[in-house]
Amino acid sequence: MYTNNKIAKAVRLAIAFGAASTLTMHSVAVSAQEEAAAEQQVEKIQITGSRIRSANAVSTSPIATVGELEIEQQQQPEIERIFRNMPASLPGDNSNVNNGTGGAATVNLRGLGSNRNLVLMNGKRMVPYNTAGSVDTSTIPTAIIDRIDIVTGGASAVYGSDAISGAINVILKKNFEGVELDVSHSRTAEADAQTKNIALTLGGNFDDDRGNAVLSFSWLDRDPLLLGQRSLGNYGIATASGANYQNFVDGIAPVPPADPLCGGSTPNVVAPGGGSGTTIPTRVGVVGVPAVAGQFRDDGTLGIGPACSAFNFNPFNYYQTPAKRYSATAMAHYDLNDEHSIYGTFNFTNTSVRQQVAPSGIFGSTFWIPMANPFLSAQARNAILTGSNANIGALNGPGLETWRDVNGNGVVDEADSLLMSVNRRTPELGARSTSFNTDQFQIVAGIEGFINDSWAYDVSIQHGETNRVNTNAGYTNVANIANALNAVSETECLTGGAGCVPLNVFGGFGTITPEMAAYASATAFSTTEYQQRVFSAIIDGPFDSVVSPFAESSLAMSFGYEYREEIAFFNPDECLKLAPASCLGGAGGNSLPVGGSFKVTELFGEGKLPLIENVAMADIVELEFGYRHANYDTVGENGSWKLGLAWRPVDELLVRVMKQKATRAPNVGELYAPLTSGLENANQDPCSVANAANIDATLRARCIATGMTDAQVGAVDDIVSGQINVLSGSNPNALPDAETADTLTAGFVWTPAFDTVKRAQFSVDYCDIDVSGYIGENTPQEILDGCYVLGNTSQCAQINRIGGGLTISGSGIQAYTTNLSYLRTSGLEFAFNFGFDLDSFGSIDFSGNVNKYLKVEQLSSPVSEVIDCKGFYGTNCDPQHDLRATQRTTWNYEDLSISLLWRYLGSIERETAQQAATFEPFRQIGSYSYFDLFANYHITDGISVSLGVDNLLDRDAPVVGGEAGSTSVNSGNTFPGYYDMLGRTYRASVSLKF
Repeated sequence: MYTNNKIAKAVRLAIAFGAASTLTMHSVAVSAQEEAAAEQQVEKIQITGSRIRSANAVSTSPIATVGELEIEQQQQPEIERIFRNMPASLPGDNSNVNNGTGGAATVNLRGLGSNRNLVLMNGKRMVPYNTAGSVDTSTIPTAIIDRIDIVTGGASAVYGSDAISGAINVILKKNFEGVELDVSHSRTAEADAQTKNIALTLGGNFDDDRGNAVLSFSWLDRDPLLLGQRSLGNYGIATASGANYQNFVDGIAPVPPADPLCGGSTPNVVAPGGGSGTTIPTRVGVVGVPAVAGQFRDDGTLGIGPACSAFNFNPFNYYQTPAKRYSATAMAHYDLNDEHSIYGTFNFTNTSVRQQVAPSGIFGSTFWIPMANPFLSAQARNAILTGSNANIGALNGPGLETWRDVNGNGVVDEADSLLMSVNRRTPELGARSTSFNTDQFQIVAGIEGFINDSWAYDVSIQHGETNRVNTNAGYTNVANIANALNAVSETECLTGGAGCVPLNVFGGFGTITPEMAAYASATAFSTTEYQQRVFSAIIDGPFDSVVSPFAESSLAMSFGYEYREEIAFFNPDECLKLAPASCLGGAGGNSLPVGGSFKVTELFGEGKLPLIENVAMADIVELEFGYRHANYDTVGENGSWKLGLAWRPVDELLVRVMKQKATRAPNVGELYAPLTSGLENANQDPCSVANAANIDATLRARCIATGMTDAQVGAVDDIVSGQINVLSGSNPNALPDAETADTLTAGFVWTPAFDTVKRAQFSVDYCDIDVSGYIGENTPQEILDGCYVLGNTSQCAQINRIGGGLTISGSGIQAYTTNLSYLRTSGLEFAFNFGFDLDSFGSIDFSGNVNKYLKVEQLSSPVSEVIDCKGFYGTNCDPQHDLRATQRTTWNYEDLSISLLWRYLGSIERETAQQAATFEPFRQIGSYSYFDLFANYHITDGISVSLGVDNLLDRDAPVVGGEAGSTSVNSGNTFPGYYDMLGRTYRASVSLKF
């Protein structure tokens, strides 16, 4: 048995060292209260990162702790925003992701992806929301969070698969008593982008304090913010040339087309240079014949030659997506007797998120168009026929039919049909949107207690489900448009049946009537279902007979068994299934059903053995070890382990090192994804007109070897808006195996005792994570560069051109999901806490965290080049600042608390290989500092009011153009998930406690 003194000392050490971290955001005042309360308990304690309850609790792995007070000071009802502000975490999916969002809020620890960190609630896995196995953190009940522990490095030996970059454990208040009502509101200085939140929590003890029950309800409403509501987002700025940048600087509105008949009177139609080539009036071309391409005018005439307009798609997109959330959580625990307790948790959340982009259109799809189409003007028909006959040798090239000589006279005339590409924005259909409506619930039930005086147990079962409906609206129906363009009459189509309405796209805005729009538009639905079931049984306690000759405490062990089953289904409707690009114009590709499951049985054990105790320069030296064996019905057997050493030479200093092997088994989406086409990001087609000046003989030969004619090299269109068609899915010939990671953390925590400096704590940790055989896909640009720059024939084979180009439907890049070479990241983290008592003036505290990345690399295959992302951004690298830091200063005086948070992002550069093709001012972003001010006043013991200002100095976001990175992170000419686009934001909240 442990004495009360030893327990008290262990609790103090656990608070000082176990929760000491690379990000010490936990309030020192709260820590002091917890220490005082904990000294009254005579039981062993358990810390995140280990299942062993030990009186000698020290953390061998770094643990970042975000406390209740820090959450209150940031006034963020969305916990994802708290994670995003952490230097060790990069933005995942969030409220500032529009084109590319999954309608969720995810965590991206150390930039290794949201599927490489494990999210727990009270130590139990949370159910994912999609087939990729990602957890939506918006389902976490913020109002009843006690603290959040983030374990750095691989934690698979303790928690199982997915904990490669770390594990996040959200710990809820399990002994809440009373009633608490929290009401908060935020809005920008522009009086927009409002967020409203209400949370009601009720709890109390029952049956002579043998049990406690808690109920918490919350509601959140987040308003949208359009790009058009900020000057930076009002118009597309070209990353490569800087087109329209000076107009933005000078406050000049988007420039209309020079030709007033080229959509000049249509909203958001602008002069070429910064918008989308899919514009209005319609652009057309004969497939494989670059000389026969041009753009209509509003009067129906056709001008052969360069585009005369572009479409300003920016204003329709969101800087902040709208959302609504309803959540209910119930928790209870009950002591059956002194040794055994039962517990349970139920959480339900409904979330609705809406994503919106510019009006749909016909994005380069190809159609057979009769030259007798009644909507073609005589001038336009004559221009197409004249150009086609002048280039008749280019028609019906090898393996591609582009001309149907219906009358067999060998001349392209009005009786024939041509295969034509069409680019036409369709504002008549309204904006495109996807609404994500999700119901998610999770039930956990268990019993825990003591087998005897020393050994404890915990047996639990849990079940979670996610049911989601995605609704795509405002899109064109490509299949119906194919029928509607195949017409020689204004009232009947040659194909499509009696319901087909011939479509007029051969002009400007208004040529599509409401009747035409009804037939040419589409709404599509998809559903996602995810189920997770987990059974676990754990025992832990000491082996009294196993004691080091130099220590007093015995070996403490934990053993467990876990069975987990995960089932996921994605079901698109018939519209989304249509190949190659669904029936939705501008949706990026088709979707096919994904369905599958996996089961895993795991046995695990871990131990802590004090090697030396209570001697000079060794208050304790403790060995920590663990092993987990997993047997999957998909990828077979694998193992993970940990081995670490904690050395406390004196009470004030902890030195720690931990080596671990972590694993991540492929999820349902990676194992069972069918082959589908879609859009992904790329920078440039090296064989296109955009690179014509740099095409030498070697590159020309490589372009021709991938299916181009000599005349097409340097003449075909470049990829559109930084996106390219990609064929993706699980490689049928090489399904992915589990990925593994070797992780190393080493550092120290120092808690000195000074007379004048109070609450002092400093930590420095080194972290290295090396992921081998990571599951992913080659980036499209990597494949293009691998072929045309490095000359890799295997990557050239992944390029499929049609008519020489990569913009025609059916063309694109093959990028299958498989095991790639490696991901590597390493860095140093420094954290500190200290304060001063100011006597009658209260107290002041300082805390902070600095994260310095030393390495961020990835290699997809031995024939590729290493991609170095440290300090860079681009199409291969989401912004990866090599230095991120936060620092908080808090002054407490009686019932008043005032706090200032400084958020710092180091300077960052455009990827080296993309520098030359980037407008010079967009090649680097300087360092950024944001300051957030918070004040709280306790009016009474039960009433407090909080006020806050984010981005106090109203710092503008950097300008990088619209093609500087992946679509999900690069929006509105900046990176809105990394830099503030809302501007100065005011926050207010009221808390009532009874």
